Amino acid sequence: AQNAPNADWEKKVTEYFKEKLKENNATNWVPSLNDVPVHYLKPNSLVKFRCMVQDMFDPEFYMGVYETVDPNTNARVLHFGKYRDVAECGPQQEIDLNSSQTVTSERQTFYCVPVPGESAWVKEISFLTELVLSRVSPSTSYTPSRHKRSYEEDEDMDLHPSKQKEQHMGNSRSGGDIHGCVEPKRLETEASAGHHLNSPNCSPPLDLNFPLPGEKGPACLVKVYESWDSFKVNDVLEVYGILSVDPVLSIVNSEERDSSALDPMECMDTAEEQRVHSPPASLVPRIHVILAQKLQHINPLLPTCLNEEESKTFVSNFMSELSPVRAELLGFLTHALLGDGLAAEYLILHLISTVYARRDVLPLGKFAVNLSGCPRNSIFTEHIYRIIQHLVPASYRLQMTIENMNHSRFIPHKDYAANRLVSGVLQLASNTSLVVDETQLEQGQLDTTGVHNVTALGNLITWQKVDYDFNYHQMEFPCNINVLITSEGRSLLPSDCQVHLQPQIIPPNMEEYMNSLLTAVLPSVLNKFRIYLSLLRLLDYSISDEVTKAVEEDFVEMRKNDPESVTADDLHRTLLVARFLSLSAGQTTLSRERWLRAKQLEALRKARLQQQKCVNGNEL
Repeated sequence: AQNAPNADWEKKVTEYFKEKLKENNATNWVPSLNDVPVHYLKPNSLVKFRCMVQDMFDPEFYMGVYETVDPNTNARVLHFGKYRDVAECGPQQEIDLNSSQTVTSERQTFYCVPVPGESAWVKEISFLTELVLSRVSPSTSYTPSRHKRSYEEDEDMDLHPSKQKEQHMGNSRSGGDIHGCVEPKRLETEASAGHHLNSPNCSPPLDLNFPLPGEKGPACLVKVYESWDSFKVNDVLEVYGILSVDPVLSIVNSEERDSSALDPMECMDTAEEQRVHSPPASLVPRIHVILAQKLQHINPLLPTCLNEEESKTFVSNFMSELSPVRAELLGFLTHALLGDGLAAEYLILHLISTVYARRDVLPLGKFAVNLSGCPRNSIFTEHIYRIIQHLVPASYRLQMTIENMNHSRFIPHKDYAANRLVSGVLQLASNTSLVVDETQLEQGQLDTTGVHNVTALGNLITWQKVDYDFNYHQMEFPCNINVLITSEGRSLLPSDCQVHLQPQIIPPNMEEYMNSLLTAVLPSVLNKFRIYLSLLRLLDYSISDEVTKAVEEDFVEMRKNDPESVTADDLHRTLLVARFLSLSAGQTTLSRERWLRAKQLEALRKARLQQQKCVNGNEL
């Protein structure tokens, strides 16, 4: 209002919040939709949300500036429509749609979901950090004096707003335009009608489109006002913005609309599209973004951005005590892998691997490991996944049964009727650990879907990309997913490296053994493991010209001695092992010692596979 003549006020808002959030852990004072149920939060308050962009809707237009007029006194008031869904309009006022002051603006809507497969410890530590570092509890904006309600009850309560809400009553369409005022009483009746229509008996429950089965947490419509071109599908963001849960939003898509409340010309979307794009606000709240940033990682134990000065101190302090952390982690994983130290070494290398560059179509740095020799149909693989879940920020265990292959939706596809991207299991955020359990595979027939799913899984491993299905064409989405395949023999799926498990101990009770292993680790030590694995993926790495020359000469020598079995693939794999071996010791360049150690590990791994081949008489 103070800056009506110029448009700089919008920049001032962003700058103001940017500065405020830098002060005294201020980011931890802002309540998070990841931790606090939406009905505990005050509408129109500042909230944050850690999420993945699952879909992008079409840009929408809204009234950036609009004018209301009092028909009795002809008094005019100028309003701003930014950061809100519903027009601000008093009971005696109407919006002048023909005003020369009206400014139509544009914003982009992202459909965002919590990070798929986010580990429980990430949620717990984020929540506890907020509790400890903030002066008040995260639900500072709203302290309920009642028991926690379900979303349905909440929607029912929200649809009967008190008189103080009347001044905010206006109208909005899914496209975002703010239209004329409506009598509050009529809105309440329509809202109730809308509620009954959406009740479980009359309408199918809204599919929140989570990529993984069994996921919980709020999905949000995130409305972005600037630089939306810098974000893309599957990006992980942390957004700070204004929470909008106005009950009016829940009736926009109800079938019994009053024609005077909504102009029929606005309702050009199909019913299905309206249902998806304008879901009830109590189920899918809206966030009007003031600040949004892409996250390099989601590990709450690490600073969000590692380039800042404070973060550099954190990194250098941690790097100084890296050796004992690596030794302890190696011991821990050796116990988890039943005493197999070699498999534990390779598992560490796998967990810190990441795609660091792409040369044409080739992703460099991926290190998919096939851990063969796992007991068939045993709970061993389930427990290995549990261990990984305790170490990495996001993961998923894909049980490779015939049933799952034939009936699961792996590849996201475009639903043109609802105008949305329907998610699939392979729509995952960068740096997610995907554990494919092939020990569950039994004899059976793969149908067309099953074949497509196995092919998609193979492409993900080989090329680190998923081809989303847009009916008339496929669209390539690059990804960065760590794939670990557990199998009895050699996997049917491609991998960069096969390690055959050689258990040194067979515990009489596997469940008891694995549980005691996890309970024996101190939480502080477990946190060090988590920092270690997340941090080393973010480090830069290089090879000096001198070492490159020495490696080339060494490889030529190896080819002379054994031309049959030493190939270019072996060189590539050994260089990868050497890279992650160096990084695992906190070294960002390759030394001769690390190169020799990488060759030694590869020789041991190959000898083990050769030995297994001789024992079984066929290739594993």
